Amino acid sequence: RHRKTMRRGAETKQQPARRFVGRLTLIGVFFSLVAVSLVARAVHLQVFNRDFLNQQADTRHLRTERISAHRGTITDRHGEPLAISTPVDSIWANPSKLAPAVDRIPELARVLGVDSQQLMRRVTRSMDKEFLYLKRHLSPEQSQQVMALKLPGVNVQREYGRYYPAGEVAGHLVGFTNIDDEGQEGLELAFNHWLAGETGAKRVLKDRLGRSVENVASIRPPRHGKDLRTSIDLRLQYLAYRTLKSAIKTHNARSGSIVVLDVKTGEVLAMVNQPTYNPNDRSQLAAERYRNRAITDIFEPGSSLKPLVVAAALESGQYRPSSIVDTAPGYIVVGPKKIEDSRNLGRVSLTTILARSSNVGITKLAMTLQPDQLWETMTQFGLGELTTSGFPGESAGMLTHYSNWRPISQATLAYGYGVSVTPLQLAQAYAALGSAGEMRPVSLVALDAPGEGHQVLSKDTANSVRRMLEEVVRPGGTGTKAAIEGYRVAGKTGTAWKFATGGYSQDKYISIFAGLAPASDPRLATVVVIDEPGGELYYGSDVAAPVFADVMSESLRLLAIAPDALPARDPGSVVQAVAARPESR
Repeated sequence: RHRKTMRRGAETKQQPARRFVGRLTLIGVFFSLVAVSLVARAVHLQVFNRDFLNQQADTRHLRTERISAHRGTITDRHGEPLAISTPVDSIWANPSKLAPAVDRIPELARVLGVDSQQLMRRVTRSMDKEFLYLKRHLSPEQSQQVMALKLPGVNVQREYGRYYPAGEVAGHLVGFTNIDDEGQEGLELAFNHWLAGETGAKRVLKDRLGRSVENVASIRPPRHGKDLRTSIDLRLQYLAYRTLKSAIKTHNARSGSIVVLDVKTGEVLAMVNQPTYNPNDRSQLAAERYRNRAITDIFEPGSSLKPLVVAAALESGQYRPSSIVDTAPGYIVVGPKKIEDSRNLGRVSLTTILARSSNVGITKLAMTLQPDQLWETMTQFGLGELTTSGFPGESAGMLTHYSNWRPISQATLAYGYGVSVTPLQLAQAYAALGSAGEMRPVSLVALDAPGEGHQVLSKDTANSVRRMLEEVVRPGGTGTKAAIEGYRVAGKTGTAWKFATGGYSQDKYISIFAGLAPASDPRLATVVVIDEPGGELYYGSDVAAPVFADVMSESLRLLAIAPDALPARDPGSVVQAVAARPESR
């Protein structure tokens, strides 16, 4: 019995030990099975599912990002910037990732400077999208403030914005781009293919918050836009802008334009309009403000067209520079219209017809020409045709074919009615007179060498008309206020009634002056057009001629063009000055 009791006690003590060993074995087996399954799973994932998992990882963390390309710079002929691209940041978001932090949208809106309710609506309505612009073209400092919020799904994208250093001084000519940096007006549009760059692409690794961790690979490098060197001389552009703005204010005019051409090359050195706009301020981008009136708007040139009619008469062979025209009794009747001068000038030369701006004399001259002769000369001067500027929206003006003319059409055309031109067209025609009858292509791009021109007039005719136009600016002519001290000037005034409903207005005018300087060897051709000057002064001789003188006098000096009309010195004064000079020691 005692042995049985001892054996039973020993067995009782061994039972917990066996149970512990069993449990330990069970745990060991369990962990072994877990380890085997993990190893098997790892092998399965690493070996058999490797490509699939890599693809899934790439899908979640690898992204292709755009690398913005900056637009080419636009400069004046001396390299002064007219339009440049500056780095800006655009904030975008993945709405689905931003959703968990939707309560912080008011905070984001405050930093972005937008309405919080509007931003909330935009985000909540775009939950099915992966990309949503929150605000474009922020400064780097502003974008840093946004990213400092550390909102999920909010990212920054580097872009380039356009800035125009000359502002409204060159606004009409340079134009502007849209928010996507695509040309919309002016040279920005005309040369968009040249200025625009091509965006690049790169592959980046991002974390779960959408932040870039590493640049993995370059897919395509960006191609930046090419620079554009314009024909504009910014010094002359500022000068013309300032002078025109002052004239528009002084005469309370509706609008105005100035064009300055290089006679030798056909390059546009200055082109300004009023009213103007600042392309840096998008609130000013309205069509009535940003259109380039010097190229897009047409007007009847009035008496400024008379030199071209005289040129046609000389080219016909019926007249010589010394020819005389009888304007008595001071008027002429053509059809239903009576054309008059302010007084009876009697028998006058072609020079006097221009100097005194005789409507009767120029009408008689034109009526003796064949319609096709007159039309051909006007066409040769570029009237009724686009120039070679390539500017978007350029107008060709209006010159009706001679087959549709009536006698009154030919008569009124002689003094600038029934035909319409742009300021640029008129400047090009006068430049042809200044270059001995050679018409050169107009260029808004700086040229390394003058463009190849073509002869539209004989040299003798062009030089004769130019000499006649000098008398317009001398005492006794209508354009004395266009005279420039030290320089000979050849030009013509023009004053035209504006067309209105039912006929021509009797109280709305366009004042014009077109001219060349220095007249002995013209370098600059300038046209000034002032639309609807108010007050008592409205003639081209009183309104446009002084503007021409101001612009040309400073332009000639800035370009260091030598005077050709210096006053003659008294030899005696030179001798006295030499005698009075002290001896050098």
